[in-house]
Amino acid sequence: MKKLLISLSAVLLVVLAACGGSDTEGKEDSEPSVDKLVLADAGWNSIRVHNSIAQKIIEEGYGIDTEVTPGSTAATVQGLREGDIDVYTELWTDNIKEAYEEAIEAGDFEKVSTNFDDNMQGIYVPTYVIEGDEERGIEPMAPELETVEDLKNYPELFEDEAEPGKGRLINAPSGWAAEKSITQKMETYGLNDTFVNFKPGSDAAIVASLADAYEAGEPWVGYYWSPTAVTAKYDLTLLEEPAFDRETWDETKGTEFPPNDVAVGVHKDVPEAAPEVVEFLSNYETSSALTEEALDYMNENEGASAEEAALWWMDKHEDVWTSWVPEDVADKVKDSLE
Repeated sequence: MKKLLISLSAVLLVVLAACGGSDTEGKEDSEPSVDKLVLADAGWNSIRVHNSIAQKIIEEGYGIDTEVTPGSTAATVQGLREGDIDVYTELWTDNIKEAYEEAIEAGDFEKVSTNFDDNMQGIYVPTYVIEGDEERGIEPMAPELETVEDLKNYPELFEDEAEPGKGRLINAPSGWAAEKSITQKMETYGLNDTFVNFKPGSDAAIVASLADAYEAGEPWVGYYWSPTAVTAKYDLTLLEEPAFDRETWDETKGTEFPPNDVAVGVHKDVPEAAPEVVEFLSNYETSSALTEEALDYMNENEGASAEEAALWWMDKHEDVWTSWVPEDVADKVKDSLE
């Protein structure tokens, strides 16, 4: 009998533990079981703006704290796979195609929405390099420059002071997925003999070099993408490449960049831990033009942070972000903005 009582007591303890040991006791299934969500900052301003918008809604609308983890594309995507990062508001899926598809197939994280898909990226020059700028008294410097491959005819125009006789092509920063693509393109288009593959330390370094050249009306060539404050501010021309072809791209990168769904992704555990937040993120959708407005605000208001731009954007586009969330959540966020 004593053994029976002990066994029954053990069973009762297990049942009580199962019913009362969870930190979600008393909560409905749809309520979050997390106190904090971590977002990825992979190093550019548009992801910082989208992070700030999402953070404001998550914190004020759903009562969950947020934090941002900075790092390279590779590091933050790996963080999303491993659960060190919960939310990624700008996954440039084709830039990280192999890692992205591998992670999706393994179930490490989920794509919950497409933030925007009307973006562009590649090798740019200021338009005045090709067409001149009569108002600024700039004559056309390379009127026959049309394609990336044409650059090999103009190394002296874009001369690298450190290596006279060669041009300088500004690549993406090391650690960015696009850097490897541009490096391969230079080989494919035969530019390595006449151009230095210059890899800056950051996006800010690219912007600084372009701004200096543009203000002086001097030639410049390098990688960039839209939507950005840079493409909103400066008149730039994207040099042409052959139409995108998947087989050619995979082999040599000798085409224009592929169409790129910029996705919102979450770690595999987040849908169960914070289902209402994931429902909101599943509705998160903007466009290059909408994103560029916030970036242009940062540019026009020197020193404005991504968070300040996000708040400005949310005030201007209340009709957009309120459509992503239930009315009661929208009301809480609106109250916090007043």
